[in-house]
Amino acid sequence: MIETNERKTIRCDHCLLEMPASAAVTAEIGGEARHFCCHGCLGAYELIHSESLDAFYQQRCDWQPGRPAFAAVDARDFADDVVSDGSQSRIELLLSGIRCASCVWLVEKVLSRLDGIVSARVNYATHRATIEWRTDSLTLNKILKTLSGIGYLPRPLRHGSEVEAFAAEKRDLLLRFGTASFFSMQLMLIIAALYAGFFQGIESTYRLAFQLISWALATPVVFYSGWPFISNALRSMRNRALNMDVLVALGSLAAYFYSVAMIFTGGEVFFDTSAMIVTFILLGRFLEAGSRLKAGSALAALADLQPREALLVGADGTTSLAPLERIGEGALVEVLPGDRVPLDGTVSSGEADVDESMLTGESAPVLKSPGSKVYAGACAITGRLRVRVSGNAGQTLLASIIRTVEEAQARKAPIQSVADRVAGWFVPAIILLAAATFGWWRLAGAPPVTALMNAVSVLVIACPCALGLATPLAILVGTTAVSRKGILVKGGDIFESISKTTTVVLDKTGTITRGKPAVTDTFDYGASGNFTQCCASLESLSRHPAGRAIAKGWHGETVPVEEFRSIPGMGVSGEIDGQAWLAGSRALLEKEGVVIDKSCIDAADRLEASGKTTVFVACDGKLAGLFGLIDELRDDAGRMIEALRSKGLRLMILTGDNAGVARYIAGKCGITEMRAGLDPIGKADAIRELKRSGQTVLMAGDGINDAPALTEADTGVTFGTATGIAIESAGVTIMTDDLELLGTLLAHSRKCFAVIRQNLAWAFGYNLVAVPLAVTGMLHPIVSALLMATSSLVVVSNSLRLRKI
Repeated sequence: MIETNERKTIRCDHCLLEMPASAAVTAEIGGEARHFCCHGCLGAYELIHSESLDAFYQQRCDWQPGRPAFAAVDARDFADDVVSDGSQSRIELLLSGIRCASCVWLVEKVLSRLDGIVSARVNYATHRATIEWRTDSLTLNKILKTLSGIGYLPRPLRHGSEVEAFAAEKRDLLLRFGTASFFSMQLMLIIAALYAGFFQGIESTYRLAFQLISWALATPVVFYSGWPFISNALRSMRNRALNMDVLVALGSLAAYFYSVAMIFTGGEVFFDTSAMIVTFILLGRFLEAGSRLKAGSALAALADLQPREALLVGADGTTSLAPLERIGEGALVEVLPGDRVPLDGTVSSGEADVDESMLTGESAPVLKSPGSKVYAGACAITGRLRVRVSGNAGQTLLASIIRTVEEAQARKAPIQSVADRVAGWFVPAIILLAAATFGWWRLAGAPPVTALMNAVSVLVIACPCALGLATPLAILVGTTAVSRKGILVKGGDIFESISKTTTVVLDKTGTITRGKPAVTDTFDYGASGNFTQCCASLESLSRHPAGRAIAKGWHGETVPVEEFRSIPGMGVSGEIDGQAWLAGSRALLEKEGVVIDKSCIDAADRLEASGKTTVFVACDGKLAGLFGLIDELRDDAGRMIEALRSKGLRLMILTGDNAGVARYIAGKCGITEMRAGLDPIGKADAIRELKRSGQTVLMAGDGINDAPALTEADTGVTFGTATGIAIESAGVTIMTDDLELLGTLLAHSRKCFAVIRQNLAWAFGYNLVAVPLAVTGMLHPIVSALLMATSSLVVVSNSLRLRKI
């Protein structure tokens, strides 16, 4: 309690806001009287106290007094940001009111104690929270109310906010670096005079004046420009997790306070050392921030492609502008020439050339007509479209891509664990080494100033900035670079597994073949009078390319199908006019007890020998007919396979098709290893066998029928404008049907990990050489700071080479 203008004022026990005692809200909590500026702070304090998290009030630092933002939050505002798989949901949002690292601790602790929370993480730098919960035991509304109840107001995440944070960080670093550079340049002029006076003599009056001026010039550099290092060092020491900022702060402050003491005792000052340490390291941080900003801007530009509003078509056919939040599945929207598609959907009317380069990397426009799929962010160049929306803004392919790239940039590669483990003991070890250096020089009879400068050199030269940057910056630049080519890599761990690939397994249909078979032969054995119509009706419900080809070959009307069932990797079944129809592989019919006569088997063998796929059909348990289909090898398959073979990789084909077709296709593309007749589980088993034999396997498939195999492989790759299932199952999604990008992916991943290994070798090698030199007194602290900054710049420039593919 303090006196101000003869009136009692007190501070709020929650937010520390100063207020008149007469206006305080008072309550007894834990047997003590507590005072609050408002009922919101009272409620927050009671909640924190009830959760036994009072430690928050003891450990918070850098807290700026002020009432938190207590306001009502509507869960509907966050609907587009929720991603759900039925049993669990996930949301990313921004929190206003984060003031220090303890706020992060409090939010995570409070959320983790809610029944149903799976995980809760808060990024202190960006104030971004990622929360996962079980939908059967917790609601989003409860989470939002809990957050606002403790004074942290949730706001919907708008993509690009991270870029704004990076830009703000870069502006702050530029201001601090500019200030440090200006004062350091003036300081060096004064220090030059002091050094000259040291060798040639200088009057004590001028010497003291120059020292005082040096003190004045160094102070803003150390305590304004260098404040991020000091505050981060204090926080890390308070949390007992020492980081690289501890070394910078100790080195700079040791030289600064030693120089202050020397002013009053008549010794030499080293304010230039304290200032230049901060200046050089700020230069490295500024360039590093610029690299992160460039990488993040590419992702923000992608997010900006999605409009915020759309032309909603009403029941009477008129259009009105509506925010995306009001548009859901089934709505009809209109896209005018020059406009971007607001949400994923299917064209219901109209025709237009659409630029999808932002998704696929292909510059040529694609003609869209009724029945065509269109994707949010694509631009209608000519023509007008009306689109039936298939989901909200959080469910678009563009949103999935953005989430995938964001997660990729956050996920660590296993190789980074080496740097993380080293960093854990490196900083304490260097502090002990610096102390030992000081003691050793003093015992050797060196003056205190020599011992101190050598100890400071050890602290500064060993700052592990390069070690900390070596892996994450390369992953950030690498994933951003391939995303511009339409290759989505989920994370650094995926990059690492790709770089170690020894065997590439390829699905046949839709991967190395066109995936668009055509019916060439039809055998009707007379089991039903309407054989072709019934087969086309049954297969019209199938998503398999062979089924679609049979359906496409029928130009008449279809008949209703009941009890339709898709049998993965084998075929389909259903009832038509009370008859049980079955279409698929020979194995499926034999499994169902259908007898296949020799003439049908001979016909199928002839078809398969010529590279054709066979589809057997049965009606009411009797053989009804046979279809022969041809699916030609893709034009770019040969070039892709040759590129992979030139990298020394083992190649194999896995297919659910028959052995004859598999041999035909394998022979045409020059692959000697293949396995045919596999269902989705069989493909996964084959991958498992390869891994047991010591192979590192990359599997390329369509991401739907091949989902088990893609998941089982060390790396799963899917092609084409992918579905959500494909993106989830595969570690990599190549958004075009360009097979040659598979070779690009392998080459880039190897390049990425070559760069990471070079960065780590440089970071470790630099310290192995530089630290002993500093211990022996061969490096001045200023030179140490310059070398440390240069080391970080080497890592940055080496990582930026990954921008070129």
